[in-house]
Amino acid sequence: MTADHNVPVVSLVGKSGVGKTTVLERVIREIKRRGYKLGTVKHDTHGFEIDRPGKDSWRHARAGSDAVAISGPRKMALVRQLEEEIQLDDIIRMMGEVDLVITEGYKRGDKPKIEVTRLERGTELLCEPDELIGVMTDHPVDMDVPQFALDDAEGIVDLLERLYLRSTKTAI
Repeated sequence: MTADHNVPVVSLVGKSGVGKTTVLERVIREIKRRGYKLGTVKHDTHGFEIDRPGKDSWRHARAGSDAVAISGPRKMALVRQLEEEIQLDDIIRMMGEVDLVITEGYKRGDKPKIEVTRLERGTELLCEPDELIGVMTDHPVDMDVPQFALDDAEGIVDLLERLYLRSTKTAI
């Protein structure tokens, strides 16, 4: 698969504090255990900083650089100042060769979604049934979509394989 190939994208969504990141960590480990190449995108509508104050790359940005790259033998990061948010599809094109991309967030985006919900955070879901391919929950949800326990990463990855990954799997 090349970087410009139409990579399947699924968004993991849910209210703040429901455990999306914990669920996604489990799903990532299971996808990797099965031999797939995975990209993830964290959507942060509040703004973020990845550089630590005092570090050279932080100093470059504070001095006025519009784009700062940090590169080493095993990883690279690029921080750019933006006039407006980059579209998700453009971010995915930059990811290189992956079999699947999972976003954490983009609840209003047009990608298929898995919603994470916990009873303690309320029973109302953010998404409509036609947006969802599944729900990860600790309480029954009155909706005709597949439902999984919050710790059922294997079940979610089985679903992702059925829907998106079987045709992309490379020999392990």
